[in-house]
Amino acid sequence: MDQTKIFLNDSQMPKKWYNLAADLPTPMLPPLTPDGKPLSPQMLEAVFPKNLIEQEISRKRWIDIPQEIAAILYRWRPSPLRRAIHLERYLKTPAKIYYKDESVSPSGSHKTNTSVAQAWYNKQAGIKKLTTETGAGQWGTALSFACHLLGLECKIYMVRVSFDQKPMRKVMMQIWGGNCVASPSQQTQTGRDVLARMPDTPGSLGIAISEAVEEAVLDKSGKTRYALGSVLNHVLLHQTIIGLEAQKQLKKIGIKKPDVVIGCAGGGSNFAGLAFPFTCDKIHGQKIDIIPVESEAAPKMTQGRFAYDFGDVAGMTPLLPMYTLGHKFIPPAIHAGGLRYHGMAPLVSQAIVEGLMRPHAVDQLHSYEAAILWARTEGFIIAPETSNALACVIEEAKKATREGKQKVILFNLSGHGLLDLSGYEKYLNGKLESSQVSRKSIQKSLDSLKVFKTAPRRKSGKW
Repeated sequence: MDQTKIFLNDSQMPKKWYNLAADLPTPMLPPLTPDGKPLSPQMLEAVFPKNLIEQEISRKRWIDIPQEIAAILYRWRPSPLRRAIHLERYLKTPAKIYYKDESVSPSGSHKTNTSVAQAWYNKQAGIKKLTTETGAGQWGTALSFACHLLGLECKIYMVRVSFDQKPMRKVMMQIWGGNCVASPSQQTQTGRDVLARMPDTPGSLGIAISEAVEEAVLDKSGKTRYALGSVLNHVLLHQTIIGLEAQKQLKKIGIKKPDVVIGCAGGGSNFAGLAFPFTCDKIHGQKIDIIPVESEAAPKMTQGRFAYDFGDVAGMTPLLPMYTLGHKFIPPAIHAGGLRYHGMAPLVSQAIVEGLMRPHAVDQLHSYEAAILWARTEGFIIAPETSNALACVIEEAKKATREGKQKVILFNLSGHGLLDLSGYEKYLNGKLESSQVSRKSIQKSLDSLKVFKTAPRRKSGKW
């Protein structure tokens, strides 16, 4: 009988996070101030506590997971590794498809891995309130949960289109004490400015980030900080527990390495969480195809540019070296709200420049087609974001069939879709539209990057 569920016991949960920055053959470019000068760690202290800034700039390979954080993670970790044997049979593929099931967390997604860590580090620093943005709502619910456990106040700016599409996400945040408002809002200068220019805007993660950062830095008490759900190094660091567990689970069933590693990528956190430990293996000689999958609604890796850009619309963040569509780019109102971000994490971006990763983009219609197939074979209803990764998994499985190769494909099931049924309903009723954006709109946004310092594409040439 084929083994379809691989578990670890509590004692096997990783004790350290893995930092890819220690192993990149060509180090990342530094973040810059708006005038193009190197950013000092002290400049971030109005936004993040010192302990997280230390992680952000760290080049240590391994960083200890504090016992207090581990005690909370034990509620759902280690998460199961499962084999999608019913999908394999349907596709008649020689490939074996495994997935890390991150839907088992209290908030229903991978986001809780870093929300707990960030809330704990902020509490250790004496912070009383966290502000944040959220796209589809997974990050907002995860941070609300973590703040409740650790006794912090939580304020969430939720992108308007998702605020309207996913009302039950707001209820989850409220259950855990989070205060959720639609972005852009009338509560910040950034929000008021955007609404004055574009009163009917669907909003974007870039706008919501600006609002959350603005509220944090303007708090005169000094007891408010901002928490980010993706993109930055320390966020991706906390997520590597996913891939570290997956390595142990594969070895437990005699698989030394996967042939293909896949994850959906909005800002990069769930993809990096699974992929970074395997990227380390690739750097040290393993042959692994590593694929970050984005939505064609925000194709920064496949149609964007590696450049310095702001992480938010108002330009309140540092300039980051990343694949970007331009910080003022407003993606179409797709249901995979977590993929509607204009930029990609600098660590992921540098790994792409290095040739360690192969980006791929998926149209919304294809992703929902894959999600329906998954539900009708494996039985689970998955998040719209995850469905983009799944569409790529199916392509790779079919490729293995054509090639007659018995590949091992590993992907991250980043969350369930039980609060995303409105998108499924539109797809089933034939009302869901393609998510492709015009090259003209992308180029117009990219032209805005000309005023920033150039980000050179530095690489070792090994891949």
